[in-house]
Amino acid sequence: MFTTEYDVIVVGAGHAGSEAAAAAANMGSKTLLVTMNLQNIAQMSCNPAMGGIAKGQIVREIDALGGYSGIVTDNSAIQFKMLNKSKGPAMWSPRAQSDRMRFAEEWRLMLEQTQNLDFYQEMVKGLIIEGERVCGVKTSLGLEIRSKTVVLTNGTFLNGLIHIGDKNFGGGRAGEKAATGITEDLVKLGFESGRMKTGTPPRVDGRSLDYSKMSIQPGDEQPDKFSYLKTTKPLKEQRACHMTYTSPEVHNLLREGFDRSPMFNGRIQSIGPRYCPSIEDKINRFADKDRHQLFVEPEGWNTVEVYVNGFSTSLPEDVQFKALRSVAGFENVKFFRPGYAIEYDYFPPTQLKHTLETKIVEGLYFAGQINGTTGYEEAASQGLMAGINAALKVQEREEFILKRNEAYIGVLIDDLITKGTEEPYRMFTSRAEYRTLLRQDNADFRLTPIGYKLGLASEQRLRAMEKKKTDSDAFIQFFRETSVKPEEINPILEQKKSAKVKQQDKMFKIFARPNISMEDMRHVESVANYIEVYDLDKEVLEQTEIQVKYAGYINKEKSNADKLNNLERVKIPVDFKYDDLTNLSLEARQKLSKIRPVNLSQASRISGVSPSDISVMLVYLNR
Repeated sequence: MFTTEYDVIVVGAGHAGSEAAAAAANMGSKTLLVTMNLQNIAQMSCNPAMGGIAKGQIVREIDALGGYSGIVTDNSAIQFKMLNKSKGPAMWSPRAQSDRMRFAEEWRLMLEQTQNLDFYQEMVKGLIIEGERVCGVKTSLGLEIRSKTVVLTNGTFLNGLIHIGDKNFGGGRAGEKAATGITEDLVKLGFESGRMKTGTPPRVDGRSLDYSKMSIQPGDEQPDKFSYLKTTKPLKEQRACHMTYTSPEVHNLLREGFDRSPMFNGRIQSIGPRYCPSIEDKINRFADKDRHQLFVEPEGWNTVEVYVNGFSTSLPEDVQFKALRSVAGFENVKFFRPGYAIEYDYFPPTQLKHTLETKIVEGLYFAGQINGTTGYEEAASQGLMAGINAALKVQEREEFILKRNEAYIGVLIDDLITKGTEEPYRMFTSRAEYRTLLRQDNADFRLTPIGYKLGLASEQRLRAMEKKKTDSDAFIQFFRETSVKPEEINPILEQKKSAKVKQQDKMFKIFARPNISMEDMRHVESVANYIEVYDLDKEVLEQTEIQVKYAGYINKEKSNADKLNNLERVKIPVDFKYDDLTNLSLEARQKLSKIRPVNLSQASRISGVSPSDISVMLVYLNR
C-alpha cells in the first residue's frame, strides 16, 4: 500500500478532508485519506446542522459541482427550513438539522463506495519536502508515504488546546488528542502561523428538560432539500427544535465565574469567532441586554442528547451547570458533557494562491480551519476546491478558480487570499456583491456544467439541470408571448389589491408585479393548463417566478459583473516589482508586494490599495 506513490494525500477527515478526498478520487486520482480516527470521519464537532445564512448557498454550490455534502445532509436530516423567506430570493438560505450519528455514517459509507480512495488511520507528524515541492507525508509510526500533492485539512487539531475554566489540556476535540509536528515543519519552511479560538456549548440530556416552558420551532410545512439530484427526497416527518431565553439571574450566575474564565483571565489570548461568541462574551459585550436566545436542538431522530445552541462557553463546569439550571425549562437539566473552548494553529491564507495551493511549497494545499475559517460549509467548500485543484495539477490540466460573480465559494476564497483574516472567517450574504446572481436556487445553472467538464458532476446531474433550464426558459417565454383578458385576470388583481387592467395585456407584465405570485397566476386557465401538460415541478415554478420578477436586478448585476471581469483580464506578472512604481502609495506597495495579486481585479480588493493606485497600475500595465 505504501510502496506506490499516490496522486493526492488528504490529511484529516473532517468536512474539508472528506470533500477533498471525494473530489480527487472521483476525478480519477489515486487518493489516500489519512486521519487519526476513522470512526470520526466528517464528525459534526459543533452544532448538528448544515446550511444557514449564505452557508446554505455554499452547500448547494458544493452539490452542483458534484460534491457530497448536500446528499449526505438530505439523507441524514431531521428538520429543514428555508431561512429569510420574507426577503428577496437572493437572501433565501436553506438550513437542515441533521442526525449527528447518521451524518457521519452516511459520509463514511459514501467515501467507502468511492473508487480510487484508500484510507489509513494514523497521525501525520510532518511533510516530505524535496526542493520547493511536497513529495508526501511522515507519520507518527515513522512511515513515509509518497505522493505528488498533499492537502492539509487539520481543523482544530494542530497543537489544539482545550479550555474548561482554569483547566486546560491538549486535544483537537473532546476525547481526541491534538496533532503535533506539522506546524513546526511549516514554520521551518518559512510559513507564518497564528492561533485562533472557537468553542462549543454543553450537551444535555433531553429527558431532563421541560419543553412546555419553551416555544416550539418546527421545520417548514413543505420542506425542501439540498441536493439537486432526484435520488434524495424531502422529509415527510420532522423533529421540532425549541427556543428559550437566558435571564438577568442566569447572567449574574455566569458573571460569578468570570474570574475563573480563560476568556477574561488571560489564559486564552487568541481571537474567537465574532458572529458566534461565547455566552460570557455576549453578556459582557451586550451588557444592556437582559436576555439572549437559546435554541434547543435534538442531536438525532432517536437520541436524547440535546445541543444548547447559543450557550457556547469555556467557563468552569460548575458555573455552566448552575447557570443553565436557571434557564426556563432547564431547572432539572443533566449534562452529557460541559462546553469548552479550543485554541489551535492556523496559517494566514494570504500565503495561498486562489487554487488553495501554497505559494512557498508546490503541490501543497490548505483547506478549512487551517486557513482561518469557521463552519462546516466554509471548510467543505475549500476541501472540494483543494481536492479538485490537486487532481488537476497531477493530471497537468488547467487550474480551477471560481470568480466572485460565479459562486459564494469564489467570494470566500478570494476574501481569504486577498484580504486575509485575523479572526475566524464566516460567510454572509453581505460579503457577496453579486448575491442576486448567486442564489441558492440557481447553483446548478451556474456550476453543474463546470463540474461536468471537470469530471466531477455526473451526466445525470447535467441532464437534470438542462431539463430544469429548458422547462423554466420555455415557461418564461410562454409568459412573455401569451396575453390575458381583463375578465380573466381582474378578479385576481382585485383580490390582491393590485390595479386592474382595462385591456388585454401580456402575462409577463402582470406577473412581474411584486404582489402577484405564481399561486395567483395558476388561477389563470392557460397557466394551469401549461403546468399540467408539461408536468412542471416545484423547482421549475420557483425558477420561473424568480426570473420574471427579478429580471431587471439580475441584468443589472450581470452588467456590473462584466465590468469586474474586464479588470480580471488585466494580468499582473508574478515577478512584478511594485517598489519601482513610485506613484503608488507606500501602503499599496507593501500590501501588493506581500499578497502578490494575479490581476487588477484582485488588487483592487486589497485593503489599503486605493482606486488611484489601481489607475496607476492600469496605465503602467497597459503600456
